[in-house]
Amino acid sequence: MASGAGKSAAFALLVLNVFLYFIVIAIAAWAVNHGIERSRETASQLSPPARLFPIYYPFGNMATGFVIIFSLLAGVVGFTTSITGINNVLQWNAPSLQAAVASSLVTWLLTLLAMGLACKEIDVGWTDSNLRTLETVLIMLSGTQLFCTAAIYLGVEEVGARTTVLI
Repeated sequence: MASGAGKSAAFALLVLNVFLYFIVIAIAAWAVNHGIERSRETASQLSPPARLFPIYYPFGNMATGFVIIFSLLAGVVGFTTSITGINNVLQWNAPSLQAAVASSLVTWLLTLLAMGLACKEIDVGWTDSNLRTLETVLIMLSGTQLFCTAAIYLGVEEVGARTTVLI
């Protein structure tokens, strides 16, 4: 990779991921809030097994709760990782890039988990338009986070090769 090309690609993908993870946080937080507000009135009419869970989502299907919780978790971790990753990529030295690639890999794995649950929710049946937006953004994020992790890893290889030649 040419000098600087990996840095600009990683930086652009991290900025894109900041915005996409913010969208995931906003939609998932809205869904949790809506579920909490509507749980009391909706779940009181359900049979006992459904009343055991603290949050009942009156929209979506039976996979909705898992998708929303894991999306919120992946969104918060991804947003934080992307913000710190921007700082690490701007420093562009081996220790900071290794920290960025490790946190980026963990974020990608959490995003894949949330995306897998979103795909299961799509497979189970009909969902609300807000949930379809969340599912779409999660699917896009799994790809952009993979490319971001690869770009940062290639930066680690580039900085390592450059450091080895100088020694």
